Formats: sequence, structure tokens, C-alpha cells
Amino acid sequence: MRRILFLSIIFFISAYPQSLKSKLDNVLNDKFFESCLVSIQVEDLTTNKTLYKKNEKFLLRPASNMKILTSAAGLLYLTPDYEFSTDLYYDGYVSEDTLYGNIYVVGGCDPDFVTQDLYSFVDAIESLNVSVINGNIYGDVSYKDSLFWGSGWMWDDDPSFDAPYLSALNINDNCVEVFVQQSEYLEKPTVTLIPGTNYITVNNESSFSSDEKFQITRNWIEKKNEVVVKGNFPTSNRYVRQFVNVLDPAKYFLTLFSEVLDSNNIKTLGSTELVILPDEVNFLYSFKRKYSDVITNLNKESDNLSAEMTLYALANNYSGKPATADSGIQLINQMIDSIGLNYEDYRLVDGSGVSHYNVVSAELLTAILKYFYFHQPDLFNYLYDSFPIAGVDGTLENRMRKTSAFKNVRAKTGTLSGVSCISGYVKSKNNHQLAFSIMMQNFVASSKLARELQDDICEILSQHK
Repeated sequence: MRRILFLSIIFFISAYPQSLKSKLDNVLNDKFFESCLVSIQVEDLTTNKTLYKKNEKFLLRPASNMKILTSAAGLLYLTPDYEFSTDLYYDGYVSEDTLYGNIYVVGGCDPDFVTQDLYSFVDAIESLNVSVINGNIYGDVSYKDSLFWGSGWMWDDDPSFDAPYLSALNINDNCVEVFVQQSEYLEKPTVTLIPGTNYITVNNESSFSSDEKFQITRNWIEKKNEVVVKGNFPTSNRYVRQFVNVLDPAKYFLTLFSEVLDSNNIKTLGSTELVILPDEVNFLYSFKRKYSDVITNLNKESDNLSAEMTLYALANNYSGKPATADSGIQLINQMIDSIGLNYEDYRLVDGSGVSHYNVVSAELLTAILKYFYFHQPDLFNYLYDSFPIAGVDGTLENRMRKTSAFKNVRAKTGTLSGVSCISGYVKSKNNHQLAFSIMMQNFVASSKLARELQDDICEILSQHK
């Protein structure tokens, strides 16, 4: 009799598998959530039904999930064809091989401008048939305000690559790569800057015998563009590389420009300074980059500079120069209202999510994802394709590789101290398109466990049918 009852129970369980709700409840019953807040919402976009929600209205810090709002607003109000423009002008006159005048670079908040892009400026100047500039190289950064960081950014994030100084003229993510390597013939490791530039000095205090922990930093306490390398170099490594941010990125841009000109046999006799572009100038060249190219790096690599520059571009469209973060937020608020929620229910202060002042909800994030799927099908593809793919690229490159979510989940991650979020899309086992948002906040341990629990949820969603 017991055997018959047991077989009946087995049959019942197999015939009626565990529901999605019970599976997700199971994950959220983990001891981790005894002290950690969690907010989650899952939508079936194919049937337009809510599959699961818990604490979905809780206001939590989005970290880089804030980039979903910023990049979505960029698609909606800038359009994919919007162009970030960095413009080149000159004044004066050319006599023989000399320009008796000045060069002007006008910044348009391009976040992805790199040293290599300067060579298009060199070609433009060479078209004037000059090898000497008997004047200055000026930069105009009036496109945006003078604030170099977002509201609520943490003072001790300096000099992290993740906290770049903001400017209308950006280059190399407003950072420098510090490359430290062993040398068989020297008493200390060698330090190389990439790109090599006189704008930044190097203080190499490292050795192979120090008791001090190895460290690469910038002299941020004294507000200097001085890279400091100190401590005991780990001899188990052939090299160590790290990025640090740079003060005054516009001046960094102009210095690199001057150095690239010099290396291409165009001598500049004056200085590099910041001014407002005068009226009587001659247009020479415009370097343009489409937003459809910017959004990929913004979301896949969670690039904070790209997000903030997108916010300033939104601001410029909304209220003109100088662009401010507050004006950019106005357009994001407008988007929130247009999808049927009240922007006053949330607090947004920057474009990247670096600030701890931002608070949003899983309900809002899934609403944005739903809105683009149902009401902006052309723009949806840009947003969908910009998200990291589980186990493949971006911030999800090393996650979910051995699960059914591999190459399936496309989602934006977000991490701050005590905060871990992931929101995006996943196909279920019955090929339904799902949208989801998972927000976790207030934990003191490593975010590794939070990510593992998120991955478990993503696998459950991918197996749902």
C-alpha cells in the first residue's frame, strides 16, 4: 500500500511540475535574503502577462541598471542616427608652410574619441599645406557645464577608471593605461604609459623586494596627474596593467593633439588653452560618431562616460548649451511619464548609476523593457542588441556559461557597494520572450553570491514553459 502511495506521489509530481512561482520563491528563500532586500518582476511579452513579482515597487539603487533608462531615452529622443561631433576650426592666414593663427577644437561630448581619431585632424591640417602653427591650440568645452562629476559620486572613487572626469572634450575614456613589467636587467619594474604623453608624470617607487603591497594609482589627494607605482611587484606576473583616470580631460585631449601633430612633423609654437570659439573662424573638419555605435559600448561594457555623455546630449537637445545633468534627466522623466508611470515616484540624478542618490524600482525597469518591445519595435532591436549576452560578451562574458541561459539572456548588469542588479530579456523554453528585473541591495559580503542567485533565477526563466 505504501509503495502504491509513493508511486502515486511520484506520478503526481512528474505530471504537475513545480510552478515558476514556487521555483523563484525557493531561490528567494535563501539565507542571503534574511538581511538583503530583493525586488523582482518577470513579464511574458509574448502573452503580455505578468509571471512573477515580489517587492517590485521597492525603491532601490539601480547601479548601472540606470543605463537602461539613459540609453533608452537616447534611442527615443536622440534617435540612433544622432551624431556626436568634435569639430576643428582655424583662424588667421597661411603663408608658405606656416599658419599664422590658431587651431580650435570644439567638443560635442563624444565619449569614444581615442588617440587614433586625432589623425583625421592631422590630415585636415595637412590639407592646408602647413608644417608650422604659429599660434595656439584652443579647446571649446562650452557644450556642457563645468561639473566634472555627477551628483552623489563618491570622493574615494578617485582615481578609478569607473569614475572618469567629465568634459565636452573626451579622449581615451579620460584615462591612461599604466603598464608595469619585469626587467631582467633593472633593479625595479619598468613603467610605461599608454598613450605616452608629457601630460602625465610617473613616480615609480616599486621594487622586487619591498614589504609594501603593490599598487598603481594617481596622486589624487594632491590633485596631480602623477601616476604613482609603489610596493612589491608580484614576480609571479610578467606584467601588470591598470587604468587610472586623468584630471582635466580637455587639456589632456589638447596635449595629446599637440603631441600627435609634432610626431607628424607639424610644429605648434604656442600653448594649449580653453576658450569660447570666436565668430571669425574657418571650418576645417568634423569628426562624427553615431549614437547607434555609442550605445553598444555604453551597455555591453557598462561604460560610465558613454552614459553621462548621452545624458548631456539629451540635455543639449532639451535646453541647449550649456548642457546639464538636470536637463537630461527631464527627458528621462518625460519618457517615464509616456509609459504610464509617474517620474515623481523615483529619484534620478545621473546617467550612469554611479551615484548612490538614484532610486528606481524593478517595476519601472521592466516597464521600460516592455514599452520598447511593444511600442518601439525598431528601437527595440538597438536596445536588445546593446545588452551583454550571457557567457559571451560585455559584463556577462563569464556568467551562466554552463546553464541553459548561456547565449540566451541579454541583460544589463549593475554593481555598487552592497548593490547588485540585472535586468533584460530571456527566451523561455517554449520560445516566449520574457522581460525581467532583479534588484538586490544591502549586503556586506562579496557580490559574487548575489550574482550566483541572479544566475539561478535566469536559468529558471530560460527553462520555463
